[in-house]
Amino acid sequence: VQLQASGGGFVQAGGSLRLSCAASGRTFSNNAVGWFRQAPGKEREFVASISWNGGLPSYTDSVKGRFTISRDRAKNTVYLQMSSLKPEDTAVYYCAAALSAFSGPDSAGYRYWGQGTLVTVSS
Repeated sequence: VQLQASGGGFVQAGGSLRLSCAASGRTFSNNAVGWFRQAPGKEREFVASISWNGGLPSYTDSVKGRFTISRDRAKNTVYLQMSSLKPEDTAVYYCAAALSAFSGPDSAGYRYWGQGTLVTVSS
């Protein structure tokens, strides 16, 4: 399966963006999907994940209450709605699909990765 992340851009602090992760090649509607990010000079970190049926959303503490992960299985797309953005959210955001229906924050649990989309938040 090929994943295409989109929706990144430049936004001022306090603004919002919605990232999309679209799958092609085959459906990923039965797979868990996660979002990760990597800021300049930092390790890649987990942001959020969602199970195959849209349940069990999970978030890293720094984005709880500000980010929402969701999926549209009919469109084979997963979204990351980001609100109240902060400069420290600046990073390249990657979506990834697991082989299993459920997956968490460990990147090793994800098999397929998109190319990333850049989010820049200015202060």
